[in-house]
Amino acid sequence: MQNWMPSLTGETGPKYAAIADAIGAAIRTGELRPGERLPPQRALAERLGVDLTTVTRAYGLARQAGLIEGAGKLGSFVRNDALPPVVGETTSEAGMNVPPQPAFALLPDAIRSGTAELLRAGRHSPILQYQPSAGNMLDRAAAAVALTARGVPSTADEVAITAGAQHALHALLATAFTAGDTICCGMFIYAGMKALAQRLRLRLEPVASDAEGLLPDAIADAFAKGARAVYLTATNDNPTTATMGNERRAAIVAAARAFGATIIEDDAYGLLPSQPLRPIAALAPERAWHISGTSKIISPVLRVAHLRVPEGARMADLARDMHETSVMAPPLNAALVTLWLRTGAFGRLVAGVRTEAVARQRIAARALAGLRFAAEPEGYHLWLELPAGGDAERLVAGVRPLGLSAVVGEAFAVTPGSGSGYVRLSMGGPIDHVRLERALAHTASLARDPIQ
Repeated sequence: MQNWMPSLTGETGPKYAAIADAIGAAIRTGELRPGERLPPQRALAERLGVDLTTVTRAYGLARQAGLIEGAGKLGSFVRNDALPPVVGETTSEAGMNVPPQPAFALLPDAIRSGTAELLRAGRHSPILQYQPSAGNMLDRAAAAVALTARGVPSTADEVAITAGAQHALHALLATAFTAGDTICCGMFIYAGMKALAQRLRLRLEPVASDAEGLLPDAIADAFAKGARAVYLTATNDNPTTATMGNERRAAIVAAARAFGATIIEDDAYGLLPSQPLRPIAALAPERAWHISGTSKIISPVLRVAHLRVPEGARMADLARDMHETSVMAPPLNAALVTLWLRTGAFGRLVAGVRTEAVARQRIAARALAGLRFAAEPEGYHLWLELPAGGDAERLVAGVRPLGLSAVVGEAFAVTPGSGSGYVRLSMGGPIDHVRLERALAHTASLARDPIQ
């Protein structure tokens, strides 16, 4: 389609990345079909009013991503195998909440340049070898500095580097609790926590909540009845999106201290807000396990999380479980996260995800107007309450083929049967704005008229 021209209106960041983004979006929507010829680079540069090198760089990015291929003097063509998989065929089937990716090359460029810098030592690089199961001291020290900056006083000896937040959860539950122990939590929680509790034979006790999350008095009642700990996500809870204010966090800490209980803070989304609240672990570092991962705020490809342990936790026992389950976090990825923390790239990557999440929430607000749902303005999932008679299973089956990640509320329900009227929608992953708007419009239609 030699007359094809991308719209760069409203785009921020480098123009070459915006053009490459537009190529990818046009391929996904069918505007550019496999085998079609793209406009000559010089002609496109003239139409857009940009330098030829800008278009050349954009085509290069699209070629590196496997979307187009060059044929010498014949020009550039959309690859026959360029169409990426629909989200519903991959991540949404697993029910994963995947962050949206911002500008086309932001994350790939950070990975490419960071990896090149880390591997300058060649085959002698220590990050190409096995690492201690709890992570090497350089990575643990960098994590401790980052946590301390957020108000959680930490030393390298108090931090473990894990292969993602799920790995951290398994390690702390396996070492700090025994079968039969009770952990109180919300009525709806992260499905991975539900699975681990069942595997380790831990009892989950759901307590009352409001729009701000768990109620301190309800938590105190659970502690009084024998619960040893509370599990929570204080910022942008998954799936309910509730965020606790500072007073709520302090009240929960007071309840835990009064009963000598433990706090498990799964801080998956804590850095997404432009003005993050202090973690609960900052208020009670002596009794809070704090998990800060990268999968939900940058990308799941990293598989790196930082686990800050409370007073009295035995790092040796923790490291033993980590070794048995995953040996270690990916050394190169852990070093990459450390490098990004040191250079400031970590914050820029999170900011890019945040910006894209805000844009997608605005689309959702328009498409779902009139329906009852909860969402954080700087998050990328929402909790949809279906109208009376709504069928969550039918809605999910209807929107997944459109590329929207949707999971029935029952998947998060601690008490079976309590989640039938809810659906969690995740607006991350590779879905673009055009497809997202279309999928959310269909979601609204199905929610209002489930018989369709």
